[in-house]
This record gives sequence, structure tokens and C-alpha cells, in this order.
Amino acid sequence: MERLVQIFKVKELRNKILIVLGLLVAYRVLAAIPIPGVNAQALQNYFNSNQLLGFLNFFSGGGLATLSVVMLGVGPYITATIVMQLMTIIFPRMKELYYEEGARGQAKFNQYSRLLTVPFAFVQSYGFLKLLISQGVIPQPNLFSMLSNVIVITAGSMVALWLGELISEQKVGNGISLIILAGILSRFPTTVGTAIAAYTPQMLTSYLVFIVIGFLLIAGIVYLNEGERKIPVAYARRVRGNKMYGGDQSYLPLKVNQAGMIPLIFAISVLLFPQFLAQIVILFSQKWGLAISNFAQAFVANQLYYGLFYFLLVFAFTYFYTAITFNPEEVAKNLQQSGGFVPGIRPGESTERFFGSIVNRITFWGAVFLGIVAIFPILIQFATGISVVTISGTAILIVVAVALETMRMVDSELTVREYEGIE
Repeated sequence: MERLVQIFKVKELRNKILIVLGLLVAYRVLAAIPIPGVNAQALQNYFNSNQLLGFLNFFSGGGLATLSVVMLGVGPYITATIVMQLMTIIFPRMKELYYEEGARGQAKFNQYSRLLTVPFAFVQSYGFLKLLISQGVIPQPNLFSMLSNVIVITAGSMVALWLGELISEQKVGNGISLIILAGILSRFPTTVGTAIAAYTPQMLTSYLVFIVIGFLLIAGIVYLNEGERKIPVAYARRVRGNKMYGGDQSYLPLKVNQAGMIPLIFAISVLLFPQFLAQIVILFSQKWGLAISNFAQAFVANQLYYGLFYFLLVFAFTYFYTAITFNPEEVAKNLQQSGGFVPGIRPGESTERFFGSIVNRITFWGAVFLGIVAIFPILIQFATGISVVTISGTAILIVVAVALETMRMVDSELTVREYEGIE
């Protein structure tokens, strides 16, 4: 309560929070407006039979579950951002733009990501509509209706991106993350209602175990997101004129989970790829398209193989994305140029190898934990025997990470205004 009082005492900060809430409400209104011709019952049945679509619904901000005009949400932008980051590995110019040109280079990089969002949204909307048509969720439209829906959905994705950037401009949270968070929280009342409706006295023990495991998962995710390895860094003393510089002691924090939730997005994209591939193949060969689609659905239905493959994908992508975002060579080079060094480690190649070794070790535990979070619904069903309602580790990971990030940004705003921060 004291925190809320501190926040709302500052008029400017209070106005920013109200603007953010208003923009989130606007997005939720758009997420409730469906595209024409949706069979609500068929849609619900299809979502219940395909948990991968539930994951996509998180990243759409809840708009996918109703086939709304913002059904893809910020998903195409996330995909575009990932592709752009991969391009920094392939093209030296993109790497220079992203890492070496400062704020101006970052702005250009983000602009390219926005432009790339448009074709991604167009292709994804067409592929997803074809998938839903094949499942009987929406009727086969004529060419004009199909094109109109694709354009509307693409425009909806750009509107979602615009709202996200308006939220980010308020500097009390990341707009893209908050849109995803709003979609997850919007489903919470339905989930609780389903759990209450399915409750029987014989299930009391299972429900208690379910709740305890949920709290333990939240604690573990907080520990993972906040966990870091602090590398001591010393700076050499330098004399310039009559003044001495350097000689300070500091540390370089290396996060246990540097990849965030990106490996989960990568893994879900790989798992969904066969279903989208089937819709392309079926245009040329109905037999092969149906065969691919049936294989994908049978694989997802097999909880053992699906869970193991999902875990391995998340594990591998955690290492992959960490290698993209953390370059030991660049860190060692920048440290040496600033006159810093790790005590006991020779500057240059030795420091690079040292950082590489440390990152590989701590990433292993982060990758294992992310993999467990990814398959958590499967694990908790085995542990509790409850299949009516499950805890999505991915959803909790997003909620906790966004809450921590938002709290830090609000704390920063309070600190700037010389108020006591949120501890």
C-alpha cells in the first residue's frame, strides 16, 4: 500500500500509469472484435485440442483465442526482431549497426524490424487462416474475403506494435511485454473458474500440491531472472598531468538467463512449422499435405516424445541465443580498451576464454531450468493427476519477468524524483 501511495503522489508518474492502463484497455477491446465468419464452438474445440496454439495466444496478447483483428498481436514483430538479430551474425554491417553505432544505430535497427514485420504478418496471417479453414473453424472464403482478412489482420499487428511503442514511451514498462502480460492475465478468471467447477473433495490433496508447486515455480523463476554471476573487474591506475585516474574496483554481472523467453518462442516456432508447412504442401498435393498434418498432430499428442523434443529445443536455443547476445570477444576487447581487467586473468584472449567458459557453465543451468519451465504443464499433470487445469510455466515466466522489469522502471522513475525506491 505504501508503494502505491508513493507512486500516485507523483502527478507525472500517475498520469503515465493511467495512460498505459488506457492503452492496454484499448488493445483488449480490439482483441474482442473477431474477423467475420468465425465458428466459435469449432474454434474452442480446436484450441482445446492443440496446446501449441495456446502458447501462440500468449504472444498475441490474447487476441488469437477469439480470432480478433489483432489475432497475431506482436508475434510478427517478435519474429522480425529475432530474424534481425540473427542477421547480425551473417552480415557484418548489421552487427556494426546494432553494436557499435550507439542510439542512432539502434533506432535504425528497430526501424528495419518494423518494416520486416509487415511481410511476416502478411504471410503468417495467410498461413494461419488456411490452417483454420482446413479445420472447419472458418468457412472457405472467396478471394476478396481472404485478401481482406489478411490485410485486416496485418494492419491489426501494426496497430498492436504501435500501441506497444506508445506504452514504452511512458517509461514505466516495456510495451510489447505488457501487451503479452495483459493477454495472459485476461485468461486468469476463466482458468480459476474452470478449476473451481471441476473441484471435488477427493481432489483436495491434488489441488494443494498444485498450488504449492505453482508457488515453487514462481520462486524459481524469480531466482532465475535475478540470478547473476558477478565477475570482479579492476581498472589500472593512469596518471595524466597532476591527476590520477583508475584504480577502482567493480564487477561485471553475467545473467544466468541471458536469453529471457526467446528460446521458448524459437522452440514453439519450430514445433508449429510442420502444421504451417502442411497448409503450403496441400496446395500442390492434398495427400502429402494431410500426411504432414496428421504426423504433426500425432507427435504433439504423444506427451513423452513431444515433451522431450520441446525440452531439447529450448535447451539448444538457450545456448544459441546467448551466443548471439553475449560475445566474449567484444566484452574482452571493450574491457581492455577501458583499462579494465579481471584480476588474475591476462587481458585479451585469456579474458575472452575466461568469459566464454563462465557463460557456458551458467547458461547450462539456465537452459535446464527454461526447459523444465517449457514442459511444466506435462510434469504437473503427472504429479497431480489434474488435467482440467494446468499451470503454464511459460505464462508464469512472462508474468514474473514483466512484473520485475516494470517494478525496476517504476523504481527508477521514483528515484529520479528523489522519492524512496521500491525495495
